[in-house]
Amino acid sequence: MRFRLLLVAAAALFSTGGAVIKLSTLTPLQVASFRSAVAAAVLSLAMPETRRRLPRRVWPTVAAYAATLVLFVVATRLTTAANAIFLQSTAPFYVLLLGPPLLGEPITRRGVMYLGAVAAGMVILFLGAEQAFATAPDPRTGNVLALASGLAWALTLIGLRAGGRGETKSGSTALATVVAGNLLAFVAVLPVALPVVRITTGNLAIILYLGAVQIGLAYVCLARAIPHVPAFEATTVLLVEPVMNPVWTWLVHGERPSTAALAGGAIILVATLGNAWSTRRQAT
Repeated sequence: MRFRLLLVAAAALFSTGGAVIKLSTLTPLQVASFRSAVAAAVLSLAMPETRRRLPRRVWPTVAAYAATLVLFVVATRLTTAANAIFLQSTAPFYVLLLGPPLLGEPITRRGVMYLGAVAAGMVILFLGAEQAFATAPDPRTGNVLALASGLAWALTLIGLRAGGRGETKSGSTALATVVAGNLLAFVAVLPVALPVVRITTGNLAIILYLGAVQIGLAYVCLARAIPHVPAFEATTVLLVEPVMNPVWTWLVHGERPSTAALAGGAIILVATLGNAWSTRRQAT
């Protein structure tokens, strides 16, 4: 039960990102850079196992994860939190598509059905008319960046899977990749994030929360819980993030996603859950 509660805590903390990112008056790239700097520091201090030298073959995965972090923050500031998180949640779609050439894993009939369902959800989400407002000033650009964030996250997952084959410490490699990815995101975006003309106490608190809690503490909870929770159950619990992310944003900002966004997002999430359940049944 303790590990399941830790997993719920991780998903809940991850889900607060959209609402808190939209609270900041800093630019999206400033938020992305400084958030990652705090996250890298907190994770490396909290988990000494992450302070390890990564082989060169892992660095493309580090770069993909860094891109995921930056793209998600920018997308969240441009479109609704619902669209940003639902489109990032299409990552398994790309994992299945890229599995044959990159991992040598063929697409099954079940995979084809999943791809079709997610593609339908993406089309519905994109075709829905998006109205620009204060917390989502450029929905179309934000949607494209959120989709790119999903692709970057898929490449991260593929890299971690490929790198973990035959490695006894794949878990620590994954955590070290998270720290390195945050550090790379910080360094890569810093030149365009500076100068900071004025940072208020509120913005400082937001950055500290996003880096230390929303990423840092969430990953600590996830790392402690995931080895002790069955894969399907973990997948199900982690769906709390895309479900609750728009809810927090609605409560804090009054941001209401379109009906099409909710319908498309629901299809994507249900398809993901169904695919995970089918995979579990086949494994047992």
